[in-house]
Amino acid sequence: MQLTQRPCPAKSVSRLNDAGLPPLLARLYSARGVERKEELDYALSALLPPEGLRGIQEAAVLLADTLAAQAPMLIVADYDCDGATACAVGIRALRAFGGTVDYLVPNRFKFGYGLTPAIVALAAERKPALLITVDNGIASVEGVAAARAAGITTLITDHHLPGDTLPDADVIVNPNQPGCSFASKHIAGVGVMFYTMLALRAELRKRDWFASRPEPKLADLLDLVALGTVADVVKLDQNNRILVHQGLARMRAGKMQPGVRALFAAASRDPMKASTFDLGFGLGPRLNAAGRLADMSLGIECLITDEATRALNLARELDRMNQERRSIEEDMQATAALMLESLGDNTANGVALFDPDWHQGVVGIVAGRVKERLHRPVIAFARSDNGQIKGSGRSVAGVHLRDVLDLLSKRVPDLILTFGGHSMAAGVLIREADFERFAAGFDAAVQALADEGALNPSLETDGSLAAHEMSLEAAQLIEREIWGQGFPAPLFADTFEVESQRLLKDAHVKLTLKRGSERYEAIRFRHADPAPDTLRAAFRLASNEYKGVASLQLLIEHWEAA
Repeated sequence: MQLTQRPCPAKSVSRLNDAGLPPLLARLYSARGVERKEELDYALSALLPPEGLRGIQEAAVLLADTLAAQAPMLIVADYDCDGATACAVGIRALRAFGGTVDYLVPNRFKFGYGLTPAIVALAAERKPALLITVDNGIASVEGVAAARAAGITTLITDHHLPGDTLPDADVIVNPNQPGCSFASKHIAGVGVMFYTMLALRAELRKRDWFASRPEPKLADLLDLVALGTVADVVKLDQNNRILVHQGLARMRAGKMQPGVRALFAAASRDPMKASTFDLGFGLGPRLNAAGRLADMSLGIECLITDEATRALNLARELDRMNQERRSIEEDMQATAALMLESLGDNTANGVALFDPDWHQGVVGIVAGRVKERLHRPVIAFARSDNGQIKGSGRSVAGVHLRDVLDLLSKRVPDLILTFGGHSMAAGVLIREADFERFAAGFDAAVQALADEGALNPSLETDGSLAAHEMSLEAAQLIEREIWGQGFPAPLFADTFEVESQRLLKDAHVKLTLKRGSERYEAIRFRHADPAPDTLRAAFRLASNEYKGVASLQLLIEHWEAA
């Protein structure tokens, strides 16, 4: 593993310092491309206006007309955290506007992904006047055609990349559809739904809708928007950082949905200290567990209930499911490790793995773990129905996973049955008999499209820290900022002597490190091999709380002998 240091332009550091930013943050932000303090303006007034989204005005009119007609609406959700939060935003907002709205979330094992004809048939039983997709639908050409044949109007809200043919929906809101000039192409599905509700409220204001009823505060839903945005690992451009910042601010102020509060409790985390880390690694996985092992209705119910006791009971059940998911994942990881050992040094550019006993809902996590280990795009497959296998993939910076699958589908037209996703994550369906063919083709397509150096294992760091910066205060300062995909959390590098080390639970190494005259407590999770006596480490600063007392802890991501 090569440790590199992010370039840090001195001019922007100086400009940010002069604007009043603490020196450490000025340096970190400059290294992430921030040149002026205005780029860190996270006020709601700094959000991009909804009008920039193609189709959003038409969507607002369609929704307002449906509300005025008191016609029933049905939201078709995706089965991950982004889909669940987007559905909850839609349910809460539309009901607050006076609408009659329910939801339907496909069981991923029975119906697969998106608005399929089978889902439309299921939806038609509820006799909706309007079908609204959240976090899916842009590839649902056949499903929209089935809805149209059944006389059901369709509104697609999505953020995934479209295929060659758009569905013939009544309205599409998606920043990545052709002809859309919206600058934040990385907005999550929940963000698209939130924007759609903003546009609807503006349309309802024009119609004096709120003359006889209270006007809902849509900002109250930003806790859901923040959770879905972080959990979906979309790039945190400025617009997404505003949405996340505003959601976290509400959580820290104690203003959140009962379900979000209950998820914090189930994860044993304090919402008053809410961070992007809490959302991505505490709340998100618990919500996702429902979609991975059963269907996401449990998660959606948790997010839309107003009863605190029911929310807590649902969050506890989600926590139980997440523990079950972890157990399944551990077994699958062990199998994957044996597969990789058999490969030896013959690791492909793009790695495809398949085991007939793997769980469909957990293969994406396995792919992510193997990707971290190999620094290669990885797709892990599990058995589906009718002799088919479903794959879930994770990629590395410099390899656009959906583009890789698109290239492979063009090179070998009969190989891939369906695929979709974005740069860092994607799903694919193939025949089990074609796995070896797919593995070879995937490897070749990754090699063809990978940016130079993308497959070389490396960790980009922010360099070393001065003695006064190695502090609990610095850790707490960093933890309160917004970090995530495309705006990575600070990672530092330095050389230490190892004073002591011990193994925790046969899975983690706990250390006392020494640099100069200073000692630091450190831990490396999911790593059982002992550390060398002197090491060069890539680490994060973290606040570790024990019995109400906070102290500095270094979270080590990588080490090598110095």
